[in-house]
Amino acid sequence: MKTLVICSGGLDSVSLAHKVAAEHELVGLLSFDYGQRHKKELDFAAACAKRLKVPHRIIDIGAIGRALSGSALTDNVDVPDGHYAEETMRITVVPNRNAIMLAIAFGVAAAENADAVAVAVHGGDHFIYPDCRPGFIDAFQTMQQHALDGYADIKLLAPYVNISKADIVTDGAKHGTPFAETWSCYKGGERHCGRCGTCVERREAFHLAGIEDPTVYEDHDYWLEAVRKGPGPQGG
Repeated sequence: MKTLVICSGGLDSVSLAHKVAAEHELVGLLSFDYGQRHKKELDFAAACAKRLKVPHRIIDIGAIGRALSGSALTDNVDVPDGHYAEETMRITVVPNRNAIMLAIAFGVAAAENADAVAVAVHGGDHFIYPDCRPGFIDAFQTMQQHALDGYADIKLLAPYVNISKADIVTDGAKHGTPFAETWSCYKGGERHCGRCGTCVERREAFHLAGIEDPTVYEDHDYWLEAVRKGPGPQGG
Protein backbone atom coordinates (compact mmCIF):
# COMPACT_ATOMS: atom_id res chain seq x y z
CA MET A 1 0.00 0.00 0.00
CA LYS A 2 1.58 3.25 -1.17
CA THR A 3 1.52 5.48 1.90
CA LEU A 4 2.27 9.13 2.54
CA VAL A 5 3.27 9.90 6.15
CA ILE A 6 2.61 13.22 7.84
CA CYS A 7 5.88 13.81 9.66
CA SER A 8 6.65 16.66 12.03
CA GLY A 9 10.09 15.36 12.96
CA GLY A 10 8.93 14.32 16.44
CA LEU A 11 9.34 10.95 18.08
CA ASP A 12 5.84 9.74 17.16
CA SER A 13 5.82 10.65 13.48
CA VAL A 14 9.41 9.54 12.84
CA SER A 15 8.62 6.21 14.51
CA LEU A 16 5.55 5.99 12.26
CA ALA A 17 7.66 6.66 9.17
CA HIS A 18 9.96 3.78 10.09
CA LYS A 19 6.97 1.53 10.79
CA VAL A 20 5.34 2.34 7.45
CA ALA A 21 8.65 1.85 5.62
CA ALA A 22 8.83 -1.65 7.14
CA GLU A 23 5.19 -2.65 6.65
CA HIS A 24 4.01 -0.79 3.52
CA GLU A 25 5.46 1.18 0.63
CA LEU A 26 6.52 4.55 1.99
CA VAL A 27 6.22 7.05 -0.87
CA GLY A 28 7.13 10.23 0.98
CA LEU A 29 6.99 12.43 4.05
CA LEU A 30 4.80 15.51 4.27
CA SER A 31 5.53 18.28 6.78
CA PHE A 32 3.78 21.56 7.50
CA ASP A 33 5.10 24.99 8.34
CA TYR A 34 2.09 26.48 10.10
CA GLY A 35 3.91 29.33 11.77
CA GLN A 36 5.05 27.32 14.77
CA ARG A 37 7.35 29.29 17.06
CA HIS A 38 10.33 27.22 16.05
CA LYS A 39 10.85 25.05 13.00
CA LYS A 40 13.68 22.94 14.37
CA GLU A 41 11.67 19.72 14.15
CA LEU A 42 11.30 20.14 10.38
CA ASP A 43 15.03 19.52 10.03
CA PHE A 44 14.54 16.18 11.78
CA ALA A 45 11.71 15.32 9.37
CA ALA A 46 14.01 16.12 6.44
CA ALA A 47 16.72 13.92 7.96
CA CYS A 48 14.21 11.08 8.36
CA ALA A 49 13.22 11.31 4.70
CA LYS A 50 16.86 11.26 3.65
CA ARG A 51 17.51 8.25 5.90
CA LEU A 52 14.54 6.34 4.45
CA LYS A 53 15.36 7.50 0.91
CA VAL A 54 11.99 9.05 0.15
CA PRO A 55 10.92 12.55 -0.97
CA HIS A 56 10.17 15.16 1.68
CA ARG A 57 7.80 18.05 1.09
CA ILE A 58 7.19 20.99 3.42
CA ILE A 59 3.92 22.78 2.78
CA ASP A 60 3.75 26.38 3.96
CA ILE A 61 0.41 27.10 5.63
CA GLY A 62 1.79 29.98 7.67
CA ALA A 63 -1.02 32.32 6.59
CA ILE A 64 -3.54 29.83 7.95
CA GLY A 65 -1.53 29.34 11.14
CA ARG A 66 -1.46 33.10 11.78
CA ALA A 67 -5.25 33.10 11.73
CA LEU A 68 -5.39 30.33 14.35
CA SER A 69 -4.03 32.58 17.08
CA GLY A 70 -3.95 32.07 20.84
CA SER A 71 -1.83 28.93 21.10
CA ALA A 72 1.51 28.69 22.87
CA LEU A 73 2.78 26.88 19.78
CA THR A 74 2.17 29.80 17.43
CA ASP A 75 1.98 33.00 19.52
CA ASN A 76 4.25 34.74 21.99
CA VAL A 77 2.65 32.87 24.89
CA ASP A 78 4.74 30.98 27.43
CA VAL A 79 4.78 27.21 26.96
CA PRO A 80 3.70 25.79 30.33
CA ASP A 81 5.76 23.26 32.24
CA GLY A 82 4.19 20.06 33.54
CA HIS A 83 2.43 16.88 32.47
CA TYR A 84 0.29 16.76 29.32
CA ALA A 85 -2.66 15.54 31.38
CA GLU A 86 -2.89 18.86 33.20
CA GLU A 87 -5.53 21.43 32.24
CA THR A 88 -2.83 24.09 31.72
CA MET A 89 -1.68 22.26 28.59
CA ARG A 90 -4.80 23.34 26.68
CA ILE A 91 -2.89 26.50 25.78
CA THR A 92 -0.92 24.30 23.32
CA VAL A 93 -4.03 23.52 21.24
CA VAL A 94 -3.93 24.91 17.68
CA PRO A 95 -7.60 24.77 16.64
CA ASN A 96 -8.39 22.31 13.85
CA ARG A 97 -4.71 21.81 13.07
CA ASN A 98 -4.92 18.10 12.29
CA ALA A 99 -8.11 18.50 10.26
CA ILE A 100 -6.44 21.13 8.09
CA MET A 101 -3.21 19.15 7.64
CA LEU A 102 -5.03 15.91 6.90
CA ALA A 103 -7.29 17.55 4.31
CA ILE A 104 -4.22 18.85 2.49
CA ALA A 105 -2.44 15.50 2.82
CA PHE A 106 -5.40 13.63 1.33
CA GLY A 107 -5.42 16.03 -1.62
CA VAL A 108 -1.71 15.45 -2.17
CA ALA A 109 -2.13 11.68 -1.83
CA ALA A 110 -4.97 11.67 -4.35
CA ALA A 111 -2.95 13.78 -6.80
CA GLU A 112 0.02 11.42 -6.47
CA ASN A 113 -2.02 8.19 -6.64
CA ALA A 114 -1.13 7.08 -3.12
CA ASP A 115 -3.32 4.55 -1.32
CA ALA A 116 -3.09 5.88 2.23
CA VAL A 117 -2.16 8.76 4.49
CA ALA A 118 -0.63 7.88 7.87
CA VAL A 119 -0.74 10.10 10.94
CA ALA A 120 0.87 9.55 14.35
CA VAL A 121 -1.86 10.73 16.73
CA HIS A 122 -1.86 8.60 19.89
CA GLY A 123 -3.79 7.83 23.05
CA GLY A 124 -1.89 10.29 25.19
CA ASP A 125 -3.18 13.14 23.02
CA HIS A 126 -6.86 12.44 23.69
CA PHE A 127 -7.16 14.52 26.86
CA ILE A 128 -6.46 17.93 25.36
CA TYR A 129 -6.48 17.49 21.57
CA PRO A 130 -9.95 16.72 20.14
CA ASP A 131 -8.53 16.18 16.65
CA CYS A 132 -6.40 13.29 17.92
CA ARG A 133 -9.27 11.14 19.20
CA PRO A 134 -10.60 7.95 17.57
CA GLY A 135 -13.95 9.58 16.85
CA PHE A 136 -12.26 12.31 14.83
CA ILE A 137 -10.14 9.80 12.89
CA ASP A 138 -13.22 7.72 11.99
CA ALA A 139 -15.25 10.79 11.02
CA PHE A 140 -12.42 12.19 8.91
CA GLN A 141 -12.16 8.92 6.98
CA THR A 142 -15.89 9.01 6.28
CA MET A 143 -15.70 12.64 5.17
CA GLN A 144 -12.85 11.89 2.76
CA GLN A 145 -14.74 8.98 1.23
CA HIS A 146 -17.41 11.52 0.30
CA ALA A 147 -14.92 14.23 -0.69
CA LEU A 148 -13.01 11.93 -3.08
CA ASP A 149 -15.91 9.72 -4.19
CA GLY A 150 -15.30 8.54 -7.73
CA TYR A 151 -11.82 10.05 -7.82
CA ALA A 152 -9.67 8.26 -5.25
CA ASP A 153 -10.01 5.73 -2.45
CA ILE A 154 -7.50 6.67 0.24
CA LYS A 155 -7.26 5.10 3.68
CA LEU A 156 -6.39 7.00 6.84
CA LEU A 157 -3.88 5.00 8.85
CA ALA A 158 -3.60 5.92 12.53
CA PRO A 159 -1.99 2.84 14.09
CA TYR A 160 -1.12 4.64 17.33
CA VAL A 161 -4.51 6.23 18.01
CA ASN A 162 -5.42 3.87 20.85
CA ILE A 163 -2.01 3.27 22.37
CA SER A 164 0.29 5.23 24.68
CA LYS A 165 3.52 7.01 23.86
CA ALA A 166 5.38 4.30 25.77
CA ASP A 167 3.92 1.79 23.31
CA ILE A 168 5.15 3.98 20.45
CA VAL A 169 8.67 3.93 21.92
CA THR A 170 8.48 0.14 22.04
CA ASP A 171 7.24 -0.03 18.45
CA GLY A 172 9.80 2.52 17.29
CA ALA A 173 12.61 0.49 18.82
CA LYS A 174 11.28 -2.61 17.05
CA HIS A 175 11.57 -0.81 13.71
CA GLY A 176 14.97 0.72 14.37
CA THR A 177 13.91 4.33 14.92
CA PRO A 178 16.94 6.46 15.85
CA PHE A 179 15.25 8.31 18.72
CA ALA A 180 18.15 10.72 19.11
CA GLU A 181 17.30 11.95 15.61
CA THR A 182 13.84 13.19 16.65
CA TRP A 183 12.74 16.45 18.24
CA SER A 184 9.85 16.90 20.67
CA CYS A 185 10.45 20.01 22.79
CA TYR A 186 8.05 22.90 22.24
CA LYS A 187 10.59 25.49 23.38
CA GLY A 188 13.04 24.94 20.54
CA GLY A 189 16.27 25.48 22.46
CA GLU A 190 19.65 23.93 21.84
CA ARG A 191 18.58 20.88 23.88
CA HIS A 192 15.22 19.49 25.00
CA CYS A 193 14.09 21.55 28.00
CA GLY A 194 12.83 18.54 29.96
CA ARG A 195 9.99 20.59 31.50
CA CYS A 196 7.33 21.28 28.86
CA GLY A 197 4.47 18.82 28.41
CA THR A 198 5.95 17.07 25.41
CA CYS A 199 9.38 16.68 27.09
CA VAL A 200 7.79 15.26 30.24
CA GLU A 201 5.69 12.87 28.17
CA ARG A 202 8.75 11.81 26.14
CA ARG A 203 10.89 11.18 29.22
CA GLU A 204 8.08 9.25 30.93
CA ALA A 205 7.44 7.14 27.82
CA PHE A 206 11.00 5.82 27.66
CA HIS A 207 10.83 5.05 31.40
CA LEU A 208 7.56 3.12 31.07
CA ALA A 209 8.80 1.29 27.97
CA GLY A 210 11.99 0.25 29.75
CA ILE A 211 14.09 1.59 26.88
CA GLU A 212 17.09 3.86 27.31
CA ASP A 213 16.31 7.47 26.43
CA PRO A 214 19.15 8.96 24.34
CA THR A 215 17.72 12.48 24.64
CA VAL A 216 19.76 15.20 26.35
CA TYR A 217 17.49 17.34 28.56
CA GLU A 218 18.25 20.65 30.25
CA ASP A 219 16.32 19.38 33.28
CA HIS A 220 16.66 15.61 33.25
CA ASP A 221 14.66 14.83 36.38
CA TYR A 222 11.80 17.34 36.32
CA TRP A 223 9.47 14.75 34.76
CA LEU A 224 9.32 12.84 38.07
CA GLU A 225 7.85 15.85 39.85
CA ALA A 226 5.46 16.56 36.96
CA VAL A 227 4.15 13.00 36.91
CA ARG A 228 3.64 13.06 40.69
CA LYS A 229 1.65 16.28 40.44
CA GLY A 230 -0.38 15.27 37.38
CA PRO A 231 -3.13 12.65 37.18
CA GLY A 232 -0.76 10.13 35.62
CA PRO A 233 -0.16 8.81 32.10
CA GLN A 234 -3.03 8.99 29.65
CA GLY A 235 -3.97 6.62 26.89
CA GLY A 236 -3.85 2.86 26.42
